[in-house]
Amino acid sequence: MKSQRWIRIIPVALIMYTIAYVDRTNISLALDPKISTMMSELKMDDQMKGQAAGIFFLGYILLQIPGGYLATHWSARKLVAILLVFWGLCAIGCGYATTFKQFEIWRFLLGVAESGVFPATLVLLTHWFPRAERARANAFWNLCMPLSVAFSSPFTGWMLKKYQWHTTIAIEGLLPFIWLPIWLYFISDHPRQARWISDEERDHLETTLAREGAERPQAKGQSVWRIFLLPAVLVLLAVYFLQNCAAYGCMTFLTECLKGAPGTESGFISGVLFAIPYVVTAFVMLLVSWGSDRSGERRGYVALVYVVSGIALVASVLLKERSFWLSYVLLCLAVPGPYASLAPFWAIPAEILPKNVLGSVMGLINAIGNIGGYVGPSIVGLLVKRSHGVKIPFSVLGGGLLLAALLIANLPMVRQSLSAEVKPVVAD
Repeated sequence: MKSQRWIRIIPVALIMYTIAYVDRTNISLALDPKISTMMSELKMDDQMKGQAAGIFFLGYILLQIPGGYLATHWSARKLVAILLVFWGLCAIGCGYATTFKQFEIWRFLLGVAESGVFPATLVLLTHWFPRAERARANAFWNLCMPLSVAFSSPFTGWMLKKYQWHTTIAIEGLLPFIWLPIWLYFISDHPRQARWISDEERDHLETTLAREGAERPQAKGQSVWRIFLLPAVLVLLAVYFLQNCAAYGCMTFLTECLKGAPGTESGFISGVLFAIPYVVTAFVMLLVSWGSDRSGERRGYVALVYVVSGIALVASVLLKERSFWLSYVLLCLAVPGPYASLAPFWAIPAEILPKNVLGSVMGLINAIGNIGGYVGPSIVGLLVKRSHGVKIPFSVLGGGLLLAALLIANLPMVRQSLSAEVKPVVAD
């Protein structure tokens, strides 16, 4: 009963957001002085490198809540289509920047253009996949994150060596325009709007999703701002912030960990070494999502991958002086954590939050949490500049993941307080 949805919805959403992550991966490689002249041309040091990568996430917060609201009350399909056009224009603009300030402005605007896509797609998936399938649906869609790095890094590294960064970034900025007609053709907002779905499957989905929506408390008459301040939401905000600090702090400065590896003078080899941890990430994401859906457990799986990732990240930088390859293997265990947690993490809001505020709250979590995408690279860049290495900054990121594991482990108690606060409103 699920084959049509999994074949039609997930691949189109996955490739759409994979394109978004190409725009983040290519910057990490372009900012490597061994591969590209970008830092020297734009007169950047390590601290400015972190700011250049992270400024995207300041723009990325602006349309998260409006994007979730519009996807819930208007159309996720149409909203994403509009944003595809804007982010393509901004991605191309990044390639034509001639000063550091111009590049910062284009990266900020690119963040704004992409900011409504994530909550809109999360809302779209809640319209198509019931609770028992949601972690796997989230995992398959979020494979865009590691897959974009795994597949685009070698190609981007080769492009940067052959054509330099201006041409590479501009060419990859054309991808949203190519995908736009495919998105519009294949995606429908609800099962009831899709002509390709069978009557049996449509009735099954509509009935199941309606029943699950009725089982969740509704926040009728309650201010969405009050929902934003509930303890469960605040915990999710803090956890997502810490995981994004680690994810993007590591990605932006991952090439620092590859110094000393044989063959890194080649852009292609550097891209392959950059990509391998993200190939591992894809497998771990699928394994964690399968286990989470099968057991129905969310918080335990999130905490587990944070603990493994945090410990492996700290051990990786501490042991690099003894053995590059041992450090690299540990790095391959560290990188998956923030991404492997995404499937069970994003299943939690859909299970504990009122349906009528779900899109807005998920937008808030993604908005504030993604400030970590600015803070992580900025802090790492500052500490790299001062300590002349990644040992201290990456240890800080690893400690942040361990703190996130502790916070998520306390979420069951917070969930009870959420239900207690919302339930009285239903009687109104």
